[in-house]
Amino acid sequence: MKPFTLLFCIVTLLAVACTSSRSTQAPGLPPYVPESKALYDSIARMDSLLFDAYNTCKLEVFAALIADDLEFYHDRGGLATSKKDLVESIRNNICGKVTRELMPGSIEVYPVPGFGAIEMGAHRFFNNQEKEAGPSRFSKFVHIWKREQGQWKLTRVISLH
Repeated sequence: MKPFTLLFCIVTLLAVACTSSRSTQAPGLPPYVPESKALYDSIARMDSLLFDAYNTCKLEVFAALIADDLEFYHDRGGLATSKKDLVESIRNNICGKVTRELMPGSIEVYPVPGFGAIEMGAHRFFNNQEKEAGPSRFSKFVHIWKREQGQWKLTRVISLH
């Protein structure tokens, strides 16, 4: 057998072995299709407004999008329930230091009848003070939005890193 043919056979066998059916991953989910394009567009816009305010330190705008009864669950930082403390934390720790980037195409929106919507997606953050460190890896988030008196408010956040 020629060396090139032997090398090709070995690489092929390794590729097959690495993709064998012994994988513990669940089969893929069907592609996401929004139940309501209008709801999807509304929540995607709210996400954009929220994080534009976050990224540019428009804290009055940011605070206006957050419900007074906020619950923010962070897998590293724990539970926060104070809107005032969240805004102050952003003022002291985020403004001018960190920016958020949404993973393109990652948003999924699901209606919650009589309440609002659940938004799921992936994002990452850039530490603007340590540019050589680069961005963080993409991580998942869940936002629960409440529609009340014609306005969307972010009521619950699950932030996973």
